[in-house]
Amino acid sequence: MKAGMIWAAAACACLSGAAAAQDAMTIGQFEFANSCVQCHGPLGKGDGPLVSYMTGSMPDITQLKKNNGGLFPVTEVFNVIDGGAAAGPHGTSEMPAWGQRYRKDAPEWLGYSGAPGEAEALARLRVLSLVEYVASLQEE
Repeated sequence: MKAGMIWAAAACACLSGAAAAQDAMTIGQFEFANSCVQCHGPLGKGDGPLVSYMTGSMPDITQLKKNNGGLFPVTEVFNVIDGGAAAGPHGTSEMPAWGQRYRKDAPEWLGYSGAPGEAEALARLRVLSLVEYVASLQEE
């Protein structure tokens, strides 16, 4: 099995096992529930329980497609979640750079069998799965 296929199998096994424990959620749903609901709320409307502790308002992420001329801004959302679009470790505002946490957690998820590069691949898989889930929340 090639290294790329190994990380994919390991990532799916790790994430699938965790998702099964959460009533068979998709990877994106699992990541959203663990990383986003506290601020963005269960439907992405910006009404999570931690909003009252933050400065400013929480964006309604169900409107990203509508606010971008009818096209979901995949690259921008990926960069915000991953932290690549930010100058600091917390994104462009109070938004945590989840990609950094995913990279830090990857070796533990992969175990000793993880090959070089697989930690980065697993982190990207988690971010992409989250982007896909956020895309599914879009309102017309």
